[in-house]
Amino acid sequence: MATTIYLVKDGDYTISTDKSRLDISVIHDFLAKESYWAKDIPVSVVERTLAGSLCFGLYHRDRQVGFARLITDLTSFAYLADVFVITNYRGKGLSKMLMRAILEHPELQTLRRWLLVTQDAHELYRQFGFTEVPNPEKFMQLHNPNVYTK
Repeated sequence: MATTIYLVKDGDYTISTDKSRLDISVIHDFLAKESYWAKDIPVSVVERTLAGSLCFGLYHRDRQVGFARLITDLTSFAYLADVFVITNYRGKGLSKMLMRAILEHPELQTLRRWLLVTQDAHELYRQFGFTEVPNPEKFMQLHNPNVYTK
């Protein structure tokens, strides 16, 4: 993964790729209980996703209040996943701060394609240049949405 820790500060808020700072209980709680895309995800699965991803923790002082991760080769492709800001911190521009930090990461400047899937945040991502996929009929998937409830 990334060779150096990437850090962005804005007032009392910090974004860091330092995995040792991640609060797994905050991440797991949001994904398992509040997200529509990872309901009931086991903590062991969350831990494995963190290990295999470039992670961006969003912190208010020392408290984690947001998160995003990239599944990437750091060269040509990235899939953006698990983006969230906890409820009490929404409406402060933090998701935009998080997106700017991700897109400006120095080790991601050669990526040719970024992908994400969203049910309800299209307008946020459009502000950063994301568009609908042209020729979606070319994309394929293998999807198992109930994998965590078996």
